[in-house]
Amino acid sequence: MPDFASFARSLGLSFKNSDLLVEALTHRSYLNEHPEYTGGHNERLEFLGDAVLDLVITEFLFKKFPSKPEGELTSYHAALVNSVSLAECAQALNVGDFLLLAKGEAKAGRARETRLANAFEAIIGAVYLDSGYASAEAFIAKNLYAKIDAIIATGSHQDAKSRFQEITQKNKGITPTYKILSEEGPAHEPSFTVGLFIGAEEVARGEGASKQEAERAAAEAGLDKMGW
Repeated sequence: MPDFASFARSLGLSFKNSDLLVEALTHRSYLNEHPEYTGGHNERLEFLGDAVLDLVITEFLFKKFPSKPEGELTSYHAALVNSVSLAECAQALNVGDFLLLAKGEAKAGRARETRLANAFEAIIGAVYLDSGYASAEAFIAKNLYAKIDAIIATGSHQDAKSRFQEITQKNKGITPTYKILSEEGPAHEPSFTVGLFIGAEEVARGEGASKQEAERAAAEAGLDKMGW
């Protein structure tokens, strides 16, 4: 079992209930191979952490950019909290080294984007339950706020989905839609195939370990296909 107390200290955190951090780092697959483990997996904490993260980042952007319109704030928000951004934060904190995974999942790689992003959100949920909103906000501020300057400087807030929608609306007067075409794999490690449509026409497809990943891949394929 990893040294979770040491890991908490490396994060600058102190848990009154250390079981919350363990749960935040426990992937569903671990429970299948370890019946002796009495704790839960991290999906509920991820759900909570996602909601806390959403509010904290929304408030941060609202205050930091008092003159920006809603559309730009939404783009900044998406760039900060998407799975790529959160996975980068998790990697910087070495979260992958402390994840409890089934052997098969560990062999498949500890650095999978969605898994790391989910664990990061679960940690936020654990901090919120253990120490309250202010502590969760401080953790998020420490690990995410500084990224906004680079996001704006590089224009990366204009993600593929946003670009595709903007160009489609401008050129065709239609809002593109995404449809899940298939979902395969076990519940804890799904694989999605998503179709990108303009009206009834399928423009491109994308695959990913989450709907968000698959939609992003479809948008990138659509931009490439349309020469945009």
